Amino acid sequence: MIRHSQIDDISQMMKLIKQAQIYFKNNAIDQWQHGYPNEKQLLEDIHKNQSYVYIENSVIATMYFAIENDISYDYIEGSWLTSDSTYAVIHRIVVDTNFKGQGLAKKLLDYAIRQCLSHDVYSIRIDTHKDNLSMQNFLIKNGFQYCGVIYLDSGASRIAFEKLLNK
Repeated sequence: MIRHSQIDDISQMMKLIKQAQIYFKNNAIDQWQHGYPNEKQLLEDIHKNQSYVYIENSVIATMYFAIENDISYDYIEGSWLTSDSTYAVIHRIVVDTNFKGQGLAKKLLDYAIRQCLSHDVYSIRIDTHKDNLSMQNFLIKNGFQYCGVIYLDSGASRIAFEKLLNK
């Protein structure tokens, strides 16, 4: 079951984030290694109703999803597939290590797609670290196209993808 995250979910969500941080560190991926994301960020996401969890007895996956313009996407070295239309963003998608390979990230993506279509939004953007090959493979497998490089507030670069949805 997918639902909006609640404050009581934060500890379980942080457990998943810590798992991802360990995975990234063990695979020499400099993503989520410097105190982000943290509980404060998750709390802000929850208050904005833009944080979601996948529940099977407990939280086993989570993501940030919103239909909004992301300031980090205003400048791209490359080009987006769309330029003037409203788009959605997905950030901080993570699945419990014990449940990887069971299609949970795809279920979260499908949920986001249904939300987009119900709001007449036909584009989803997402970014990831250049070394996060598992996420890149997931995105390409699910119809996202590489668009270029964006820069976070910190100055760190991320590779950006966009998926066009059928009307």
